[in-house]
Amino acid sequence: MWKPTNQPSTPETKTPSTEKPATTTTTSAPNTASNTYTTSEPTPVAAPRNALMSTTEQATIGKSLVIKGEVTGSESLYIDGRVEGSINLPGNRVTVGRNGVVSANITAREVVVIGKVKGNMTASDRVDIRNEGSLTGDVVAQRISIEDGAYFKGSIDIQKPNQKANGSDRTGKMEPTSATAETSTTAAHA
Repeated sequence: MWKPTNQPSTPETKTPSTEKPATTTTTSAPNTASNTYTTSEPTPVAAPRNALMSTTEQATIGKSLVIKGEVTGSESLYIDGRVEGSINLPGNRVTVGRNGVVSANITAREVVVIGKVKGNMTASDRVDIRNEGSLTGDVVAQRISIEDGAYFKGSIDIQKPNQKANGSDRTGKMEPTSATAETSTTAAHA
């Protein structure tokens, strides 16, 4: 960008909409009293600072995409298209958007259902079925939230954070930890 050497006496106000990104060429003009400017080497235009500070990344499967097979990775996933197979993203969030249709077993840290899901879910933290969401399948999670208007058909297995897969606590005593769709008060108050 060029910068006049004769600064006006009033302070400049910069507006983001009028600034142009740096180009790949270097230009210089003759030095005249009224028209002196210089340009520096081009610099890449960076993303906004708050976008760089984001600690989590999220991939998106768009409305027109259809994926058949296994989805694995190490980042969160937003599904607005169709997925058939399995989704394995432990430690991350899977969100099935309003247009999303998933026929898959899902393993993740957190699952949010706004669209339609047919398959079992295993979440190390929570499952959230929003009012427009539909889930047909079994859920294993520490917490579950089912909003009014949501559709759910299946069983719920609430696990304690320190619970092992065999259902025993640290003392070795077996504790009841599962709830079924018939006892939806447990699911609604989680």
